[in-house]
Amino acid sequence: MAMPNGTATQASPTSLSDEQLLFIDGEYTKSSKGSTFPVKNPMTGEQLYQSAAAGKADYEIAIQNAHEAFKSWSSTPPSARRLIFLKAADILESYLKQDAPEILSAEVSAVPSWVKVNVLATAGILRETAGLVTHIKGEIVPADRPGTTIMVLREAVGVVFAMSPWNAPVNLTARAIATPLICGNTVILKPSEFSPKSQHLVVRALRVAGLPKGCLNFLPTSPADAPATTEFAIKHPLVRRVNFTGSSRVGRIIAGHAASVLKQCVLELGGKAPALVLRDATIPDAVDAIVFGALSNSGQICMSTERVIVDQAIKDEFISYLLERVAKVRYGNLLDPAMADVSMSGLFCAASTERVIELCRDAISQGAKLLAGDLEARGPQGTILSPIVLDGVTRDMAVFRDETFGPVMCLCAADGDDHAVAVANDSEYSLCASVFSADVMRALAVARRVRAGSCHVNGPTVYIEATLPNGGTGGASGYGRFGGIAGVEEFTERKIVSLAEPGMTYSF
Repeated sequence: MAMPNGTATQASPTSLSDEQLLFIDGEYTKSSKGSTFPVKNPMTGEQLYQSAAAGKADYEIAIQNAHEAFKSWSSTPPSARRLIFLKAADILESYLKQDAPEILSAEVSAVPSWVKVNVLATAGILRETAGLVTHIKGEIVPADRPGTTIMVLREAVGVVFAMSPWNAPVNLTARAIATPLICGNTVILKPSEFSPKSQHLVVRALRVAGLPKGCLNFLPTSPADAPATTEFAIKHPLVRRVNFTGSSRVGRIIAGHAASVLKQCVLELGGKAPALVLRDATIPDAVDAIVFGALSNSGQICMSTERVIVDQAIKDEFISYLLERVAKVRYGNLLDPAMADVSMSGLFCAASTERVIELCRDAISQGAKLLAGDLEARGPQGTILSPIVLDGVTRDMAVFRDETFGPVMCLCAADGDDHAVAVANDSEYSLCASVFSADVMRALAVARRVRAGSCHVNGPTVYIEATLPNGGTGGASGYGRFGGIAGVEEFTERKIVSLAEPGMTYSF
């Protein structure tokens, strides 16, 4: 199909201030209506650039082109697909010495360590996913009917609509598109309106690596247009699968649209990860892992440790170590040259900071104690919070139930292992958890009882590898699995083909 308004250009934006264009059928283009939306620096409130805003007409063109590209991409030899992904991984890594640090810092307040994690982990995703291409296998099934051979093939499904978030913009973008592509599908990618250029880094790398045109289409969309265009894409008859990583609120809307047309989804939504510290835990080690899990990216990770369930017998000692460790966390305005080495900087918007503060104040009004943090919003836009530790949090408090998506640790006392498991499972979230104990078999027994898609023994809740089947077990954490062979199963379809010998006869 032709590009809208003849505005296609082969050039990729080269500066952070350049307009971010749509990428459809291998070419960069303005939106069909010429509409744009501003992308701002959350730390300063200043406009970074304008992004083209895709409308329904742009989605229609992209979907049609992706459908056409599927015909050839799905039959591309595995080795050719693998080489593109391996090359893209190397290219993406090179962006660490180019513009990736500037882009991620400006768009999502990423501290240097988070920039590095995003880019290097994403290169790992591309390499690991490349290795899956020869593991997309079917099987031969014995047939009762004489002269018949039955094959169960695993085939790509077609066009996949993927939506990835701003909080780990490079990493989660690759996860949303890599397995669908390596399986032979084509992809329509809707990035977050907060981080188009961060997410475009993955598109850029795959394009430079030689991914054929039409296989990956990049459609930033304005907040105003997002509800209508998202529904349009989900319900489009040529879109065969949907995947989304983001909030439980939006996930419910997406699931509803998909259910109305009986379309399969993979949804990784919110989390309220518990860390269970058993009576025999090695406290310093547990504290280190919990602080890492709670405060990485200022707590803005779906796997962040939000509830710390500590056996009453060791709680006082645990708190002493925890407060000592939290006091060493360096946080502040990463734009200040004197704070360039901070571990925590701003949240993605002032409204998020205000919500975290309100949840904490509500808990305090109901009897929780503020052990660390001053509940003051800092920075030019009020997006910076200190690490927060609340003690005496109970199930009646909103902060126990609701995902804060901020640097908050809620301490709950447990009277033994059974009670700790009950507290951990008292949540609509089910994404991940951790258990700490010097006795790994005891910890394993507890981990098996915790309702979570992943449970880590003596390690932080923030942990995933590209080959693992990551996802929740239902509820507010969503359903389906990203990663490894589980991801292959989500983005391919089983197809039965039976072969009968010529000359067979059939009777009623």
